[in-house]
Amino acid sequence: MLLKKLKDLFGKEDTATTDVEHRALELACAALMFEVARADFAVEAIEQETVTTQLTEQFNLSADEVSTITEAAVDQADAATCLFEFTRTLNELASAQQKRNLLAMMWRVAMADNALSKYEEHVIRKVADLLYLPHSDFIAAKQSAM
Repeated sequence: MLLKKLKDLFGKEDTATTDVEHRALELACAALMFEVARADFAVEAIEQETVTTQLTEQFNLSADEVSTITEAAVDQADAATCLFEFTRTLNELASAQQKRNLLAMMWRVAMADNALSKYEEHVIRKVADLLYLPHSDFIAAKQSAM
């Protein structure tokens, strides 16, 4: 479902599967970072900037690509009823290291405003569980983000 939406979004039916899979990973990561940013009921500008920075650095994206992905991610996050839609994509396409990198990115977003809320931590913990990552990876990602 997410892959079909990506194909529709980018309008490239002839795109190689790997390109679509990369976009699906980027979109899922962006959506989950936005879920963390809004978990405390206030999305700060610094959190939005952190999401943009993390996407640019992790996926080597241009400003236009980041803009397209973040817009789609916000729409997808708004429409999603649970985190499973995004974590399922990651479980299908991401390596264990990519999943750990996502946790670290999520922690950076949560800590960007220098106010870590219990709601932000809860979202990250839930994502770690849905990605089948051990608690040690959850803690290591938190420490690397600090």
